Parts: sequence; structure tokens; C-alpha cells
Amino acid sequence: MSQIQSLRLRLSLWAVVWLLVVAAAGCRGGPPSFETRIDSADDGVAGALAGAVASKDGGLGEDHTDTAAMPRVDTPLLVALGDSLTAGLGVTPDEAYPARLQARLDAAGYHVRVVNAGVSGDTSAGGLRRLEWALDDRQGRVEALLVALGGNDGLRGLAAEQLKQNLSAIVATALGRGVAVLLAGMEAPPNFGVAYTDAFRQVYAELADEHDVVFIPFLLEGVAGEAGLNQSDGIHPNADGAEQVAMHLWPAVESWARQLTAAP
Repeated sequence: MSQIQSLRLRLSLWAVVWLLVVAAAGCRGGPPSFETRIDSADDGVAGALAGAVASKDGGLGEDHTDTAAMPRVDTPLLVALGDSLTAGLGVTPDEAYPARLQARLDAAGYHVRVVNAGVSGDTSAGGLRRLEWALDDRQGRVEALLVALGGNDGLRGLAAEQLKQNLSAIVATALGRGVAVLLAGMEAPPNFGVAYTDAFRQVYAELADEHDVVFIPFLLEGVAGEAGLNQSDGIHPNADGAEQVAMHLWPAVESWARQLTAAP
């Protein structure tokens, strides 16, 4: 079996899980989201900028962290803006892929801090709403933004054009501030038809070309559809799956960190 055929098979298996989750959510009468069937003690943002509480719609509630009172630290920051796949729903904070990226950066000797700005249930619109907070530099110097959003948009059948507008605004705002962007793509479930899944996938490639940013076509490459790398819901990576996601992202992250270190 070729690598392309193998990838298509894994995505097909993942798509079946998507359909089961969507169907189950429909029976409950509520919109599906990435937090389906997984309980977590912390559905909010983990990491250095923690303190905000996730609201029911996946956005942020009142931030009780007094960041104004915190001393500014000039450590370069890589902020991972995402949903529960980034937040690490169902695994410990140290097992989520941003923490595993941090471990790799530390081991390689890069003095960079990874901020987990993932919120369970979040959408591209939610990420855009909290972008200013994510780019706040009171706790460090934000040098890069890893955008890993769209999964919940796909589950809800958000128009591809709206997804593109939201993500484009996020990318353009970050670039306008001199923040490097790493864009991770996501796949939509197949229940809305082939035309929608193709348009959804194309959004990320178009954005990468239009804004000339680093592009990782699929965040869950090598993880989606692999039973041994996912939790019982078949969607959220387990600890081993999160390590695989970090390994998949590492070449792009390491390249950025190397360039940052070489910059005057």
C-alpha cells in the first residue's frame, strides 16, 4: 500500500468517527464540539498565560489573572492558539503537544517558551475574539503564533469563506505585529459532502500562499485514524498521540527557533 493510500485510509477511519460524534451530538440536541465525550479538570488555557476561564461557547470568560502586576519577561514566546486538541483535553498539561514542543525546545537548547492558548470547544471566530489576549506581551515577547483552529468550525458546517475570513484576520493581525505565523491545517468531517470538505481543506493552503507563512497541511498527520494514538472518542490524541503531533510540528518549530536565535 502506498503512503497516499495509507493516509486516505486513516482519514477515512477518522471520518467515520467524525460522523459518529456528529450523530451522537445531534441526538443530544446540542452542537458537537471537540470536547465531546471527554471530561477534563481544566478546559481552559494551560501554560504561562493561564488564568482565563473557558465559557460555554468556547470563548474566554473573565480573566482573573492580574497580568499587569506581573513583571515583564523578555523570553521569546511561541503561542499555540487552538481548541481542545491544543489545550490537551483528556491528557495532563505536561502531555499536551505544546508541552511536548517545549520539552524538545529545551532539549535542543533553545531559550523559547511555548504558551498553550488552547480552549476546548473554540472556533476560528473564538480564536479571533481572543487574539489580542493571546498576543499580549506582558509576560514575554511574542515572536510566533501557531494557529491550530478550524476543527469545531468543520463539525458545525461553518461556511468555508467565513472560516477563511476569520483565519485570515488572525494571520494578518499577527504578521502586522511582526509575529511569525505557523499555520496548521485541519480536515472537515465528510457529512457535509465532498465539495465542502475540499473547500474547507483548500482554505488553509490558500491562506498559506496569500500570506506567505509556514504551512503544516494537517495538524493530526500520522495520528488521525490511529486507534493506539487516540483516546476512546477517536478524536483527541492520547499522550502518545500528542507526542506524535509535537514530532510532526517540530521541523517547522525548530526551523523558526533556529532563525530566531540567529537573528540579531
